[in-house]
Amino acid sequence: MDAIGLDALVISETFVRATGPGGQNVNKLATAVQLRVDLTASRLPPDVKRRLITLAGRRVTAGGELVIVSRAHRTQAQNRAEARERLAELVRLAEVRPKRRRKTRAPRAAKERRLETKTRRSRIKAGRGRVGDTD
Repeated sequence: MDAIGLDALVISETFVRATGPGGQNVNKLATAVQLRVDLTASRLPPDVKRRLITLAGRRVTAGGELVIVSRAHRTQAQNRAEARERLAELVRLAEVRPKRRRKTRAPRAAKERRLETKTRRSRIKAGRGRVGDTD
C-alpha cells in the first residue's frame, strides 16, 4: 500500500460473516472484509485527502475513517484483494488534480446573432395577437 501513500499503520482489516454466495460457509466463516483507513493519520497530501473524502462520500465516518466493505467473493483472500484494489483505485482518482476552468468570453458576433434571433422571434410572436375590430 506504500505505492499509494498509505502505510500499514493507518489501515486495519476486520473479517465478518458475509451474506450471499458460499453455501454453509456463509454461516460458519468470516469471509467479508471491512477495510478501514484512518485518513486523519495518513501521510497523504491535504488536497488529496480532501478529494478522497469527497469521492468516498458516505463511506467516510464522522471520525475521519474510510470504510470499504467487500463481500462479493467466497474466500477471505479474494474479498481482501478486492477491498485493497478498490482503496487503491479511490486514491488514484483522488490524486488527479481537476483542471482549472479558464474564463472565456462569448465573441461579439455570437452576442449579435443571439440578439438578432431574439428580435426576430419577438416580431413573430407580436404578430400572433388578436386581430382588432374594423368597425
